[in-house]
Amino acid sequence: LTDVKTCMQFSIRRPKLPSSETHPEENAYKRLDVSGWLRHLNKAGQVEEEYKLRKAIFFGGIDVSIRGEVWPFLLRYYSYESTSEEREALRIAKREEYFQIQQKRLTLAPEEHKAFWRNVQFTVDKDVVRTDRSNQFFRGENNPNVETMRRILLNYAVYNPAIGYSQGMSDLVAPILAEVLDESDTFWCFVGLMQNTIFISSPRDDDMEKQLMYLRELLRLMHVRFYQHLASLGEDGLQMLFCHRWILLCFKREFPDAEALRMWEACWAHYQTDYFHLFICVAIVVIYGDDVIEQQLATDQMLLHFGNLTMHMNGELILRKARSLLYQFRLLPRIPCSLHDLCKLCGTGMWDSGYIPAVECTGNHQDSDSCPYGGMVDEPSPKSGNDCRRGLKTREVFAFRK
Repeated sequence: LTDVKTCMQFSIRRPKLPSSETHPEENAYKRLDVSGWLRHLNKAGQVEEEYKLRKAIFFGGIDVSIRGEVWPFLLRYYSYESTSEEREALRIAKREEYFQIQQKRLTLAPEEHKAFWRNVQFTVDKDVVRTDRSNQFFRGENNPNVETMRRILLNYAVYNPAIGYSQGMSDLVAPILAEVLDESDTFWCFVGLMQNTIFISSPRDDDMEKQLMYLRELLRLMHVRFYQHLASLGEDGLQMLFCHRWILLCFKREFPDAEALRMWEACWAHYQTDYFHLFICVAIVVIYGDDVIEQQLATDQMLLHFGNLTMHMNGELILRKARSLLYQFRLLPRIPCSLHDLCKLCGTGMWDSGYIPAVECTGNHQDSDSCPYGGMVDEPSPKSGNDCRRGLKTREVFAFRK
């Protein structure tokens, strides 16, 4: 009884972030609006200085009025180098391809259709009717937008049968459809999301453990007291059940839509790391985890503590803290080998200044001989700092991956 009472005595604090704990460029960027977006386009409609655009989005986000136009770039449907004419031609070609995929689904042989209904359609039909129903775009009975979302997900399962459908995918596709509006364009944006993000959505995947390993190492580096508390709880504590949903559903259950989508945009910008979502996780713990340490909460109590914070946390504050943590990480003179992959990107390298940190073996390997930095501090070659990391392949992802 005492334990339960202690667990319930948490407070939703109204934290503030001292200027000393913010990224030095924090206030240099405002939200990307129409005029700001147009300044990034040349006469042919190509995006000039893509890196600067992604940086601006990382810090300032995107105005709601142009999300439908900018998101397809962030989600790799459109290339930044494409002209307006090339994008229109792509849309036409991709629309035809999309309807061919749909036709394939609609003409499945009877046995194939039975298996598809059992493995995919039954779950999709259950999920779409309860996804984002508070959003005006999906509200009401027999809403055609719900049916559009259903078709997109069913067609995706045909397009990528290796992944099929996992619960949670509807939570990703719904906001994209609500902003992009066009069915075919939304489908291809979703394809890009699945191929090019490091979010995951299947707790059965090895990728979840990889995410948790990175997160544990970041906490060990950036919030030692919290990490020590987790370690004191043994294996159960180190599994960090309280943050699984953050990763699986991309913070969508923890924050109002406006704040969650800002976090998505910051992650999609791939500014200096493909793993910004993990810095957001650390920021939540840094800002709201003091009660866990002070009250020495057990695993189930931690789950309750962070669950009670749902929709009560300050998303903008957390984003600012996460950007500060990334900045601090980038300044480290050396990093543990367990976090070296956080420096490998699909795009411009994290160490864009040309500086690559020393990497030090932690010795925490089942087979320490397998570590290229084993037992010593070593300097990775410049190549290793800019390896193209495609983010775990889509299967590994949801599998919500890149």
